[in-house]
Amino acid sequence: MDWASLAGLLLGVAGILSGQALEGGHIDSLIQPAAFVIVVIGTMGAVLLQSGTATFLRGASMLRWIFVPPEDKSHDLSKEISLWSATARREGLLSLERFVESVQDGFTVKGLRLIVDGIDPYKIREILDVDISTYERRERQAIKIWEAAGGYAPTIGILGAVLGLIQVMENLTDPSKLGGGIAVAFVATIYGVGLANLVFLPISNKLKTIVADEVRRREMLADVFCSVANGDNARVIEERILAYR
Repeated sequence: MDWASLAGLLLGVAGILSGQALEGGHIDSLIQPAAFVIVVIGTMGAVLLQSGTATFLRGASMLRWIFVPPEDKSHDLSKEISLWSATARREGLLSLERFVESVQDGFTVKGLRLIVDGIDPYKIREILDVDISTYERRERQAIKIWEAAGGYAPTIGILGAVLGLIQVMENLTDPSKLGGGIAVAFVATIYGVGLANLVFLPISNKLKTIVADEVRRREMLADVFCSVANGDNARVIEERILAYR
């Protein structure tokens, strides 16, 4: 559990609510279901139109990484790499086949199989680079749904404000209905700007960092696989690993 993400979200919301209370306002005045529906549903609709169903669902599924990021297994990975290197130098490249079944990561399995199949190290690097590029492009495309939401939300909030003002203009003869329209107008703007800057854009930036870490891990593995295929010394492989930290 990433407690910093949870604390950051709660701190941001608490800051706004506390400021509202210090100004003498009531927190209840910020609760406007109509404004929420306009901003949230409208923003999601615009994002879905832009990204398409598959990308939208992929980006939505990545939301869990904000609070439960992928486990860091760099320490265990270093041990496995040392074992692969030692085994390959002692028993030959075909001996790495025994490790394929025990590995869960698809990228690692591909790299080990390429080595076992006797593929030239330069070809291994070429194949894995294409795999890395495809992964990064797909993940960044999914992350863009949150970046797009951060761009659309304030504008749709303004749209909600205009709708609220239209309601006010339609009921100028009935003062009892003016307050609700004005409330929706201003609160919709708050929802749009607040969600963009406290939720959508921070989520986008954090997911970019997580994906960048995974890309760096895969690039390190690609270097390691090429070194193992070349029969490089264990010390050389260790230095390659350290260069990525």
